[in-house]
Amino acid sequence: MKRAKLFSTLLALSLAASALAQDHSGFYRPLTLAPADAPSSGGGGAGADDEKAQAAELAQKLQNPVAVLLVAPIQNNWDFGYGAANAMRYTANVQPILPITLSKDWNLISRTIVPIIYAESPTVGGSSKFGFGDTLQSLFFSPSKPTSGGWIWGAGPAFLLPTGTEGFSAHRWAIGPTAFLLKQNSGWTYGILANHLSSFAGSGPANVNATYLQPFVSYTTKTLTTFGVNTESTYDWDRRQWTVPLIGNVSQLIAVGRQPISFGLGLKYYADRPSGGPDWGLRFVVTFLFPK
Repeated sequence: MKRAKLFSTLLALSLAASALAQDHSGFYRPLTLAPADAPSSGGGGAGADDEKAQAAELAQKLQNPVAVLLVAPIQNNWDFGYGAANAMRYTANVQPILPITLSKDWNLISRTIVPIIYAESPTVGGSSKFGFGDTLQSLFFSPSKPTSGGWIWGAGPAFLLPTGTEGFSAHRWAIGPTAFLLKQNSGWTYGILANHLSSFAGSGPANVNATYLQPFVSYTTKTLTTFGVNTESTYDWDRRQWTVPLIGNVSQLIAVGRQPISFGLGLKYYADRPSGGPDWGLRFVVTFLFPK
């Protein structure tokens, strides 16, 4: 029954988005990023072409996980198959990205991930839990322009902050390096995001000593629809254990009035996991974009 309600909630969210679209005159028009007081381009021409180009650029920027663009994604994850009870875990990752201009040559990109979690008991007859996970804060120093080969990169520190509630926190402070490398060309985006975290303080029973790898590839069409595949793999060095979800996703960039929003759906399959970990999962992402 609980799972049926969750699927019903997901469907309701999609229907609500559709209803909002039908009620809002700007929803189905081509995405317009020009200022509100910009002159009309009439029946088309250079003005319309510029708007389409801006929309296409914005859609592709969205595929960069640390783009120089103020975005506020809310990533909803449902993972199934935990433990003997075949339990479900829901995680909402609130992960704003804030770019800061340091100079004409360098940017600082702040990426924060705050998990909100509801977890059924993995054991039969156990109690469900609700709370917050630990916060991951990443800072990337990145050149303001791509390299001569068109590559975009950034590197800096990552911090794990023990902000989680009981049952969802490692109760450890951790730090380590993080970096990304990607290239975008003719609608394609491909690259990798990675970090390594090691604990240095805290009262948790287990150390944090983990490497995270997120290789990704996606293609954005002229209608601002994006198809992508990636993995968000973690290797626990102390337990010598991989967690490897393979993720296929599709997203659509639209405009609600003047506000660009992306809606995305994804399907996850766990190719490797700890004993008692999930088998598969679903993802629904809503991303609010705030272009300059």
